[in-house]
Amino acid sequence: MRFVDEAKIHVRSGHGGAGCVSFRRERYLPKGGPDGGDGGRGGDVVMVATSQKDTLLGFHFNQHFTARNGQPGKGRNQTGESGGDLLIPVPPGTMVVDLDTGKTLCDLARPGSSFVIAKGGRGGRGNARFKSSTMRTPRFAQPGGEGTARHLRLELRLLADAALVGYPNVGKSTLISRLSAARPKIADYEFTTLVPNLGLVRVGDDHSFVLADLPGLVDGASKGLGLGLRFLRHISRAGVLVHILDPGRMDPSRPKRDLERITKELRGYDPALLKKPRLIAMGKMDLGVAREALESFRKAHPRTPIIPFSSVTGEGLPELRYAIWEEIEKAKGKG
Repeated sequence: MRFVDEAKIHVRSGHGGAGCVSFRRERYLPKGGPDGGDGGRGGDVVMVATSQKDTLLGFHFNQHFTARNGQPGKGRNQTGESGGDLLIPVPPGTMVVDLDTGKTLCDLARPGSSFVIAKGGRGGRGNARFKSSTMRTPRFAQPGGEGTARHLRLELRLLADAALVGYPNVGKSTLISRLSAARPKIADYEFTTLVPNLGLVRVGDDHSFVLADLPGLVDGASKGLGLGLRFLRHISRAGVLVHILDPGRMDPSRPKRDLERITKELRGYDPALLKKPRLIAMGKMDLGVAREALESFRKAHPRTPIIPFSSVTGEGLPELRYAIWEEIEKAKGKG
């Protein structure tokens, strides 16, 4: 299934039914009083997060959603049928933004969460409601209330316990394929990962966590370059960030250069990202330059922990898996 993380839709709630103007007409009561019933309420439009969906693809084919109108009231004080709510299922992690105002209406972060995105119109009152000691035969009723129309933008932000971040082609996709059952596209060129990939990583027999492999970051991503804001949107949900460094890219005179540039892009998008727990890992330890690069990093920054690993040989993968899980558990404990 194609992954789509943004869509634009139009929704309209139902109009309320009009109240009824009616009078009792029975054999022995030729001049009975008013008995017009109220109109039915228009249906609400409700967004509901469900784990059965993981993409916004369907909204590219169906962009208009209209709830049913309430029915008019009837004689004999019968209330019109209500329109019934229109439920729109979306993936967990969906944010709903009003395109006309730019306001975020709701953030459906967890399965089962819901929000009334457009309130249905009220039903109009029938003429029986207006009867009084001074008005015995009201010949009018109340019209139904108008429904609400909205233009919306849906943004999906994936829910993950941890996310792999780094420049393109540093080995994030290969790593997630070794740690989980995820099978992302892997190739020796930049931007093979065009959409996020999620994998379930098991730690022993009783524990697991969700790991996200996100599209590679480039300089200027916080300003929209590369896959820019689409990448950073998803990273905001992750509990722990795992920076993946490539020894082949390392400048011996500035071992922390790539890490500093990634940090700059995170800060430019949202400074709150830097408050998340972070791990640093260096991959491709099977390459000839890897040991030298690792020693350069440790010598220049002895107080900065770094976890070496190789997705090819498996070196360091158990240690990295456990370190990520440990940081996730720490973060949950603080929360």
